Amino acid sequence: MPDIVWLLLPVAAFAGWFAASRGKGSRQSRCPDTMLGPEYFRGLNHLLNERPDKAIDVFIRMLEVTADTFETHLALGCLFRRRGEVDRAIRIHQNLVARETLSYEQRTEARLELGRDYLRAGLLDRAEALLNELVEAPGCREQVLTMLLDIYQQEKDWGRALGVARQMEHVDGQPVNAVCAQFLCEQALQAIAAGNHGLAREYLERALATDESCARANIILGDMLSDAGDTRTALEIYGRVEQQDIGRLPEVLEAMADCHRQAGSGSLMIDYLHGVISRYDGIAPVLLQAELLNEEQGHAAAADFLTRQLDSQPSVRGLARLIDLGPAGSDDYDDIFLRGLGKLTDALQDNSSPYSCTRCGFAGKVLHWQCPGCRCWDTLRPVNGVQGI
Repeated sequence: MPDIVWLLLPVAAFAGWFAASRGKGSRQSRCPDTMLGPEYFRGLNHLLNERPDKAIDVFIRMLEVTADTFETHLALGCLFRRRGEVDRAIRIHQNLVARETLSYEQRTEARLELGRDYLRAGLLDRAEALLNELVEAPGCREQVLTMLLDIYQQEKDWGRALGVARQMEHVDGQPVNAVCAQFLCEQALQAIAAGNHGLAREYLERALATDESCARANIILGDMLSDAGDTRTALEIYGRVEQQDIGRLPEVLEAMADCHRQAGSGSLMIDYLHGVISRYDGIAPVLLQAELLNEEQGHAAAADFLTRQLDSQPSVRGLARLIDLGPAGSDDYDDIFLRGLGKLTDALQDNSSPYSCTRCGFAGKVLHWQCPGCRCWDTLRPVNGVQGI
């Protein structure tokens, strides 16, 4: 018997009790079968023959929506939504909303659940319209704003998301500056895509004014300046990222190296990385320094440097790069062995996830500024260690 049938059995029992209790006063002399009526047994037959859709319709008709049965209807609708059967949940909650005999508070609660149904079904326009009607309703403002924020993020309507986040701050007192800065960064990216770099810069400046620790704003600003050919200012902006959040340093190191290459100052980047390696636990600055040494001083210098670093800082990515280079002074090492080892390190890297969410543990191969798992902002961090970056 499917799970839904077991879930409907309590509803069937309650419907039978309700129908019987209504008839007791006037039909004491009738037998129980007659007192329950054919409608109840028709619904029970649908249920036992695994036709839950028809059973639901029958039992809902029997359970008149009253103050006594409101919670039962509401709970049944929520149960269907949790099971992913959103169409059924919508039918039940719409039926509740249409009942003018219910109190204002009950109808508000039913409309709130209907809004959740629409949101779960992806009917964002319906959910938004309904929730905007409820935003001033007593007792549910925080829940409504939370759902509206979810909608605007899904729609990438960052201006409205920003407004709702500020309203939430007034309701629950929780600081929202960090999230608002992320929304402003998203608006900056939209402006860049539209070719409006002046507006993008305004958004980024607002993001930094909102949250001075927003490394993402400086990363985007540095990329803008670098693309425009202003490598000197770009390097200055990228340099601020380490002070804001050293965990975001791997996101700018390659860009910084490109700026130095364009300026013909690769040795300055090597000097910078030499200091960074002592401050950052990951392998990213080591790999970049090996790459620059290979460009500036040749293959042997890069391989020797990487060999010494891996002795104290084991890393799958570092080993893979060393295999590409070949160990220093190795003219007679076994090519077959190294090719096999290279395949092993490639497989390990393919199966590793260099980013992990500090909130929900989501693991990703690329940086997401909004976690796909818990949808929190700026919670994916680089994973350090043997398979980290």
